[in-house]
Parts: sequence; C-alpha cells; structure tokens
Amino acid sequence: MDVKNRVSTLTMLFLSLFFCFPFAFIEANQPFLNLTTALNNTLNNNRPSSFVLQIQGTLGHYTVPFNIGNPPKPFELDIDTGSDLTWVECEAPCRKCKTPIDKRYKPHRNTVPCVDPLCAAVPKPRDFKCVDPTEQCDYFIEYVDEGSSLGVLVRDTVPIKFTNSVVKQTPLVFGCGYDQQFRGEYAPGILGLGKGKSSILSQLHDLGLVANVVGHCLKEKGGIIFFGDKFNSAPGIVWATMLQPSSGHYILDSANILYNGKPTSVKGLQVIFDTGSTYTYLNAQAYHAVLDLVINDLKTTPLKTATPDKSLPMCWKGPKPFKSVADVRNYFKPLALIFTKSNNAQLQLPLESYLVVTKEGNVCLGILDGSKNGLQNLNIIGDISFQDKLVVYDNDKKRIGWVAGKCKSP
Repeated sequence: MDVKNRVSTLTMLFLSLFFCFPFAFIEANQPFLNLTTALNNTLNNNRPSSFVLQIQGTLGHYTVPFNIGNPPKPFELDIDTGSDLTWVECEAPCRKCKTPIDKRYKPHRNTVPCVDPLCAAVPKPRDFKCVDPTEQCDYFIEYVDEGSSLGVLVRDTVPIKFTNSVVKQTPLVFGCGYDQQFRGEYAPGILGLGKGKSSILSQLHDLGLVANVVGHCLKEKGGIIFFGDKFNSAPGIVWATMLQPSSGHYILDSANILYNGKPTSVKGLQVIFDTGSTYTYLNAQAYHAVLDLVINDLKTTPLKTATPDKSLPMCWKGPKPFKSVADVRNYFKPLALIFTKSNNAQLQLPLESYLVVTKEGNVCLGILDGSKNGLQNLNIIGDISFQDKLVVYDNDKKRIGWVAGKCKSP
C-alpha cells in the first residue's frame, strides 16, 4: 500500500490499537491548539476520561508510536479514521512483512476464539469456518487500493495513562497480520479510528473508560490523536451532523463547494472524513468543476502547466521554483465546504489544505479525481485538508466538529 496516496477501504473493517510513548504509558496531559481551558473545564473524574497520542511524520507518513504487551514492545502504526481494525505484523511465517522478525508481535496463547463477539465484527477469509468454539478467529481485510492483510485476532494488555492520571492495564483486541499484500510503501501496522465494534475506540467505550469520541489535530509535522470528549468544548468549534446510517464511516451530507467565498455548481455532496487518505478526492463532475475554476484563474498568471508529480497529475511551475505554498498566494483562491443541513457549517480549505509544493519547486493540486482512483462517485476529505485543524468525531451525539488552529502544545 502506498502510504503517500492510500485510501482506506470503504467496505471493510480495521481494528485499531493505540499506544504510547516512552515508559510504556500513553501520556494524556498535553493540550494543543492552546485549548488548556477547554481541557480543564471538561476534566471530571466521575466521567469517562481521555488520553492523547503523539503523531509523528508528515503528510503521507503520519504514524503513531505505541507499545503492546507486558513487557511492552514498541510498534509503529499508520492512522486511519476510515477503518476499524488495528493490526500489527505477526511473528509467524510472514509474507512480505516489513519489520525484522524480532520486532514483530509474538502471540502467546492469547488468540481470540471464533465465538468471541468481536470475531463477528471483522471480515473473514472465504474458507473460514468456526467449527470448534476454541478455534482462533482469522481475519482478512481488503482495501480499495487492492492491498490486503490476513491474520489472526489476539487480545493483549495495553498500559494507558488517562487525563485523570489513572493508569490502566487495558485488555484490547487487535489483528496479528502474517500475510500483507500491498503495492509501494506502507506502514507495518494500522491504527483504525473508525466507529465499528472492533475498533479500539468502541472497545474502550464498551469498557466504560472513554466517551465514544475520537479526534485528531494534524500539523505539517506531527500532531496528536485523542480518545474521549476533552475537546468537545474547544473555543470556536463548529458541528455538522453525521449521516445515519453511514456504513461505519464518518460521513457528512449535503456539502456545497465555495470558491473564493462564492457558490459554485458543485452541490449536495456526501463526503467521508478519512485520515487513511493522504489527499482529498472528489467525484469526476465535482473535480472537473473545481479544476476548471482553478485553471481559469491561472490564465492571467505567469504559471505554466508542469510535469505531473508521481501522485499528483495537475501541477504548475512558476518563473522560479516555489519554496512553499506562501509563494503562490497571489495565484490561487481558498475553497470551502458548506454543509447546508447543518446550519451551513463551513469547513474552510485555505491554500495549504489543497495545494502541495513538490521538491522540484512546482505547485500541485492536492485534490484528485476519485473516479480514476477506484472510488467511483465517492468524495473523501484526506489528510491534506485536515492539517492545522482540530477535528472531533463525536459518536455519542452523531456529529463531527472542527476548528482551525496550529495544533500547538504549550
């Protein structure tokens, strides 16, 4: 799977596993976006708590470091709100595993039996049959980009330090993958942040440890993921209602696109919020409408069409190489999504949310035609459009919220 241009499956599940920093604890007391007040105002030891994970990497390579087991063993996971099941590479005869065998997860009589309720929540191999209730639960996940992971479900403890300073050794279920089939570069594990029953969020919620809320704040480099409702009252946050039912995905309905603050012909989109996608994808009609607006504005500028980037087909070059998106502010206009069924809540997309400056110094459109990437009529908001925004997925109240900011920790 090419992590730089990966789109999560929209029909399969992932089981997520979240984890920690040094000393095998997930530190949860690092406010960001200068939201210390929001964090303190919601801290209440009588309610489900929250915890925070640090994100490493940059656009296309966001990962979360984590530990599993006792003694803890470190792993690295890609982050994905578009799927539920978390898996890591397994210490077993493993096909196309990226990590050395001594760095893979080793099951120790802790496989999940096929009669476990969580086994029913994950996709299975075609020939899987639960004949003996003590048999292990196998899973097989296929992704839209034709990647896949085959493995077995296991249950192990994870030490979590919550914002109320309570530390819990928490038993969680995740996948131990022994046959990965991906094209290009991919992470040796996935942190699924979806709302399905097999996700870590759902497991923690069912245990009464956190509210059924997860969120993220991505920076150009790094960021954080949080579990629980500590940032629901962040200053300036706006909310839109999730589409119900939504096939387990985070979907908003009835989105119109604004260009430079003005209405366009693109109306009534359903959009999926998916950190498993590096870029943002629109259906063919919406994509070409936006592209035509951009190209029309560039006719009177010195920018010329450039050789496409490896992953980005529409690029432009200037009289001299660009160093950052700031260099093209005079040539491009901001976009926005306005959700007409949610009090006209707007998701602003400044230039940094849809443009990429390549190492060659060209500027490329970070919005792609989904129909040419196996997505048919789907519209997906990816990592590029999440940068410098706090995004909250509140499954308790069936809504998604966001607020712009620099995701700064004090």
